Amino acid sequence: MISWEDFNKVDIRTGTILEVNDFPKARNPAWQLKIDFGKELGIKNSSAQIVHHYSKESLVGRQILAVVNFPPKQIANFMSECLVLGAADENGEIILLSTERKAENGEKVH
Repeated sequence: MISWEDFNKVDIRTGTILEVNDFPKARNPAWQLKIDFGKELGIKNSSAQIVHHYSKESLVGRQILAVVNFPPKQIANFMSECLVLGAADENGEIILLSTERKAENGEKVH
């Protein structure tokens, strides 16, 4: 088990996907995402293996949840700055986690 103090170290925020690009150098099929986390955090990049459920067009404007306080991670020729959260479906493909209603970008998940 982890403590509440440990959980509070994980900074999960709301963000809106601004741009989606192909990621041909990814080992597994993935999109490159530009996500707006509001004034405090700004725009961050992420890579997400979500091509089976989401087209590029369906992702732009979608609000998601992401961990924003991991160190940046090099993935092929791309630097990922946050971890977009999702859950696996019955086939192991990722379904994005999002808010029930729109929240301000950068809002901390409690």
